[in-house]
Parts: sequence; C-alpha cells; structure tokens
Amino acid sequence: MSNLTRRHFVITGASLPLLAACGNGINSDGAQRIDARANAAQEFMFREVPGTSELAQNARGMLIMPLITEAGFGFGGSYGRGALRINGVTVDYYSAISGTFGLQIGAQQYAHTLFFMTDEALQEFRTSPGWAVGADMRYAAIDQGSSLGVDTTTLADPVIAVIYGQAGLIIGATLDGTRYTRIIP
Repeated sequence: MSNLTRRHFVITGASLPLLAACGNGINSDGAQRIDARANAAQEFMFREVPGTSELAQNARGMLIMPLITEAGFGFGGSYGRGALRINGVTVDYYSAISGTFGLQIGAQQYAHTLFFMTDEALQEFRTSPGWAVGADMRYAAIDQGSSLGVDTTTLADPVIAVIYGQAGLIIGATLDGTRYTRIIP
C-alpha cells in the first residue's frame, strides 16, 4: 500500500514551485550572476568612491554586496546577496538580511562593501554561523572634498563599511542590525 496520501500530494505539489523559484538547483547560474553583479559594483565603487582602491589593497578580504533592496512602511526590511573575495578571488557567497520597525516609509536600493582589515576580523566573519554588524565596524564616508576619509587610523579598524550607489526614497542607509549568512547560490 502506498504512503502517498492526499495531504502529502498537496504539500509536495505546493512546494515544487517554491523550490524552483529559489534558484539553488543543480546547474543554476546563481553564482555567475552574483559574481557579475559584484564585478560591476566593484568597478563602480573604485571609479566613483575615491580611496576604495587603497582600502582594497590593504584589506584581507572584501564582502561586496552589489544590490541591497530595502523597503518599509512602519515595519521594514532589506535583502541582498553578494560575494566574499580574498586576493581578488570569490571564496564564498553571502546573503544580507535586516528588519526594522519605526517611523519609515519608502524604498531604496544601494550597494555596500565590507573591508576586513585584519585576519582576525575576516576569520571571525567566515567562521560565524550568522555574523551581525557590530560596534567594531567603522563607516567610511565621503567628505566635503569628495574623497573617502581613509588614513592610518582608519586602516587599523577591523571592519570598514562603504555604502554607495544609493537610489530610492528612503533617506540614508545603515547596516545596523544586518545579519550575513553564507549561502550556496
């Protein structure tokens, strides 16, 4: 006698479109899409945000998140996928997700890159089951002279975040509360 009941049939049938939509199947081009987007974001960042090339040269690794989409109406959230690169080579893929609550309305998209300036910071990121943005991260911002504020004290910070390419209706972007998790695209 078959163990396939009507309930199993309905659950299985309903879950197949979800599995197909996740893009993690065999022969999926998810990794290639993330790498292509990360390449374009890195080129844009080096071209538009002076000082990021110097950060990249001094960094032990870079997490390039080429497209983060954020939306909110009271409750909000953001999501994106990116590539961790060490010595210019992609070694892992990560998702970034955050949730917010408060006075907010609108949507925006932006890119960001985390520069891991120490071996310890990079190792902690890679070995954690879900790394969250902490107080030890420094935001590098473009100053009045359109140059990234990078100096010898900045280069000593364990993690430096650069947010760029913002477009949308929410003013500002922050990574507070963002959680990064390794994925298999």
